Amino acid sequence: MAGDVIDPAESRRRSVTMQLSNEMVRIYKDLFGRGPTHARTVWAGPDCIVCTLESSLTPAERKMVQLGELQRLRDMRLYFQHACEADFREAVERITGRDVRAFVSGMDVQQDVAAELFYLVPAPGAP
Repeated sequence: MAGDVIDPAESRRRSVTMQLSNEMVRIYKDLFGRGPTHARTVWAGPDCIVCTLESSLTPAERKMVQLGELQRLRDMRLYFQHACEADFREAVERITGRDVRAFVSGMDVQQDVAAELFYLVPAPGAP
């Protein structure tokens, strides 16, 4: 609306989440040869970021789902995601300006939904 005041802190948080979504898609594309078609990143409190990525399975991986190889696919995906943990951490640290203290990756292969969680070191002076 006209006359609305945009909170600079909220604007910065939105910019960070959009940049992180774009970086997660790029990392997935580099890692798996195909990026997710949907990506959304949100703050889950002051020190936690959740990136949700959907529709990232390759045709071969979708075939594994059809064949019932769910655990094998889950294991394979998580292995590669953690093998590239430094790339995920670097992107979050560069964009947020904060250190990542923990990284958690998970995926529901039947629904083709992945989540990347980043727990950040609390900002100086934070309660």
